[in-house]
Amino acid sequence: MENKSIFDLETVYLDDKNNAVIMLDQTLVPNEIKYLQLTTQPEIWAAIYELRVRGAPAIGITAGYGAYLGIKQSTATDFDTFFNEFKAVKEYLASSRPTAVNLFWALKKMETCLLSNKDKSIPEIKTALREQAEEIKAEDIRTNKAIGEFGLSLIQPNSGVLTHCNAGSLATGKYGTATAPMYLGQERGYNLKVFADETRPLLQGARLTTFELAAAGIDVTLICDNMAATVMKKGWIQAVFVGCDRVAANGDTANKIGTAGVAILAHEYGIPFYVCAPSSTIDMETPTGEQIEIELRKPEEIYRKWYSKPMAPEQGVKFYNPAFDVTDAKYITSIITEFGIARPPYIRTLPQIFEKKHSSEQR
Repeated sequence: MENKSIFDLETVYLDDKNNAVIMLDQTLVPNEIKYLQLTTQPEIWAAIYELRVRGAPAIGITAGYGAYLGIKQSTATDFDTFFNEFKAVKEYLASSRPTAVNLFWALKKMETCLLSNKDKSIPEIKTALREQAEEIKAEDIRTNKAIGEFGLSLIQPNSGVLTHCNAGSLATGKYGTATAPMYLGQERGYNLKVFADETRPLLQGARLTTFELAAAGIDVTLICDNMAATVMKKGWIQAVFVGCDRVAANGDTANKIGTAGVAILAHEYGIPFYVCAPSSTIDMETPTGEQIEIELRKPEEIYRKWYSKPMAPEQGVKFYNPAFDVTDAKYITSIITEFGIARPPYIRTLPQIFEKKHSSEQR
C-alpha cells in the first residue's frame, strides 16, 4: 500500500513546532489540493464543523491534536487549574459535531491520559498529551490495515463493489475503512470494480472517493445515488462496503445520509452489506440507533452550494438536511472491525469484539 501516490496526501497531522494542526481542506478536493494551518481553537472547531476535515477517524485525530494544542500554551502551575483549562478545551471541541462518536472517543482518551499522569509536572503532562494525540493517529492506521484484511476475506477476485460517501484514506489517518479492502485487493491483483455513489448533497463520493481510488489505479465508476438499484439489478455488485460514524449496541449504524437506502436495496437484491467500523466507533452505551443524535445542516447545501444560481425557490419551500441516517441492524450482513468480524445478533457479538480488544491490550 505504501507505494500508492494517494497516500502521499496526509489528511491531518501535527506541526508541534509551529503550534498548528495541518489538514488537507477536503472541501476543495478534487479541484485544489490545499493544506490549512490551524493555530487557534476556533479555527480547529470551524474546520470540523465546516467539513474541511471529515470522516469519523479523521475528526477524532483532529480532536486529539486540537485538545493538545488547546492546552499546550497553558501557564497553569497546579494540576487543578490545568485540568479545568483542559476540560474547557474538551467541551468546546466536542460541540463542533454531534454524531461521529470518534470525536468524543478521542477527547476522552486525551482526558484519560491527562488524569493518568496527574502526579507528574505540567510540562511532563503536556508531553504525554502530545504522545497520546500522535498515538490516536497511529492506532487508526493500524486499525484500517486490519479492517482491510478482514474485509478482503469476504470478497472474491473480479467482484463488483459499491460504496457510499467517503470512508477512504481522506477520511482517516491512512488507508480508509470501507476502502481498505479495495486498496489491499489492488495490491494483490483482485481486479475489483468499484462503484461510488456521488453521495448527495455534499458529493463526498464524487469529489473524494473517486479522486483517491482513481489515483491509486483502482477501477472506479461514479454513479448518482439513485442509480444504485439499477447497477445492483444488473448483477454488477457482489458486495457493499460502507464506513460509519457510530454503531449502537444492537448493531444499528449511523452513517452518511443515503446509507440506509443502499442497505435496503442490497437486502432486496441479496447482496451482502458490510459496515467497516473501527472499535472506536462502536458505542455500547447507546442501546439502539434511535438514541443517536442526527446532525441537521444548513439548507443551502441542498439547493445552492454547487450551483451558480439556486436550484429551488428560496421562498415558500421548506428544507430538511440531515447529515446522517441510521441503518437498522437487520440490513447489515456483518460489521468488520480491527479485531474481527461481528455477525448478527450484534447485541451478543459486539461485546465479543471488545473482549478481543481487551485481550489484545493486555498482551
